[in-house]
Amino acid sequence: MNPMQKVLREPLLHFLLLGTAIFGGYNLLSRNSRDEPGKIIISEGQIAAMAEGFTRTWRRPPTREEIDGLINDGVQEEVYCREAMALGLDKDDTIIRRRLRQKLDFVTADVAALAEPTDDDLNAYLKTHADTFRVQRQFTFSQVYLNPERHGENLVKDTAELLARLRQAGDKANLSELGDSFLLEHSFQLLPSSEIVKQFGEKFAAKLSELSPGQWEGPIESGYGVHLVRISGRTEGRLPALAEVRDAVRRDWANTRRLESNEKFFAELLKRYVVIIERKKRTDETRVAVAK
Repeated sequence: MNPMQKVLREPLLHFLLLGTAIFGGYNLLSRNSRDEPGKIIISEGQIAAMAEGFTRTWRRPPTREEIDGLINDGVQEEVYCREAMALGLDKDDTIIRRRLRQKLDFVTADVAALAEPTDDDLNAYLKTHADTFRVQRQFTFSQVYLNPERHGENLVKDTAELLARLRQAGDKANLSELGDSFLLEHSFQLLPSSEIVKQFGEKFAAKLSELSPGQWEGPIESGYGVHLVRISGRTEGRLPALAEVRDAVRRDWANTRRLESNEKFFAELLKRYVVIIERKKRTDETRVAVAK
């Protein structure tokens, strides 16, 4: 890690940058109303920003008339904003409060994004969050379903007879002509363990893990009834190398850094306040309504 990366990753630098951004933004927003409350100045920089935003949206620069329209809109917005604040319309407004909080979150997110992860960072994150990125065990298998309600007392006998027929036919069995009608497919390719649990249930998935490939086995119970199953392939679960999941790991790493930055920044801000929470006093008395 080079010295610049090390500096950018320091939390103290993050807080200093945040403080500077917030203080500067506050001064920028309040300067006109504090120093010259009756004056509105639309600067060259603001006009340039308006033109740039227009160009990004419409993929062409604005005409002179369109610039004038943008300036007029900006003046109207500033007038309305000042008058609304003078009337106290911004006070106790849930939408405004949420928007202000969101904008401050954006500031902390931008600061957190300054730090670029090294391969060591990403590898450490990958190992720490292995369950998130682990490639699940996958199964390729075929199944034939038997409906317990349809077979009733003959279920055990019918299952044994069908199993014998399937073992004799092997992988040449015409599954569409065997067993009972079923909502799911007869064959599945590289189905992850979690998907097997979702479609057949945990009991079925657990039993499937015990079977050896290449042989019809059963009966195996599911939430639907019983099945005869032949596994033709299985891949074991594993933790992938960083190169295979780099983008996903980096996204998660960056999001975690952003959340940590937000939490640390809030903790620092909270030190400036005394928080008093006035709760309704609890009483040990329990009122019991007695029917007369």
